[in-house]
Amino acid sequence: MQDRTAMQHKLIVILGPTATGKSDISVRLAKDVNGEIISADSRQVYRGMDIGTGKVTKREMRGIRHFLLDVASPKSQYSVARYIRDAQKASKSILRRGLVPIVVGGTGLYIDAFTRGLSIPEVPPNKKLRLKLEKLSTEKLFELIRKKDPYRAKTIDRHNRRRLIRALEIIETHGKVPKPRKQKNKFDTLYIGITLPKEKLASKINKRLLMRMKIGMIAEVKKLRSQGISWKKLESFGLEYRNIALYLQKKVTKKEMVECLQKDIEHYAKRQMTWFKRHPDILWFSPSEFSKIKKISKKFLER
Repeated sequence: MQDRTAMQHKLIVILGPTATGKSDISVRLAKDVNGEIISADSRQVYRGMDIGTGKVTKREMRGIRHFLLDVASPKSQYSVARYIRDAQKASKSILRRGLVPIVVGGTGLYIDAFTRGLSIPEVPPNKKLRLKLEKLSTEKLFELIRKKDPYRAKTIDRHNRRRLIRALEIIETHGKVPKPRKQKNKFDTLYIGITLPKEKLASKINKRLLMRMKIGMIAEVKKLRSQGISWKKLESFGLEYRNIALYLQKKVTKKEMVECLQKDIEHYAKRQMTWFKRHPDILWFSPSEFSKIKKISKKFLER
């Protein structure tokens, strides 16, 4: 067994687009390196959003402790700043017990903000601007972002009104969405990316989507609605929640909902890769290469 003090500030990150099997790989790795997992998913922080977000189940955790799942009400707004604080608290708890923190997820902003020691510029809410932007269509909001900040347009969910309005609010202050500022990072970090060929990923997304529909994803959205979550709020969560909310409001048919959702998830995976490709220090593997992932992780922890 390696010296615990040598691992004190080491951190492993498992990242990549949706549906590539990050959760399973991270649990297997955590068992091999004596680690615990910090989720980096902007929707899995919310309670009651389980099937639609692909949240890891107790059975799938296989006894490995997970942090930052179910830490907020879907009625509230969970910020990047709060994620940084919560992730720092979780990592301290893991390190204090001599274990390895493993950050796992597909939300690039959360991963960068925490593991790369980035500081996100604070922009207070602009109520006057928000009222003005609320009157515009979602398509118009996205067009404005594409004109004002083309790079941000490549990584933002074009259907998520809440994020579109927030991005425009930041652009109003800074001229464009500023890149997070680099700060001193206390972690020695190994970045492992999980990826699949485009066609294989699309097939896996489809199979997973149909499976989630079968086990109750629509019922999950109905339950959230019955708990007082507005249609507007549900739609703001994007992807599964947006499309199912539209279906439940009879704005689209079930067939249209499933077809649109498949396309939206594929586009989301593409945006995730656009974000991650900015970082040349990520080592990319296919889900079948776990033995290589384990080997390189152990070497990293022993050095």
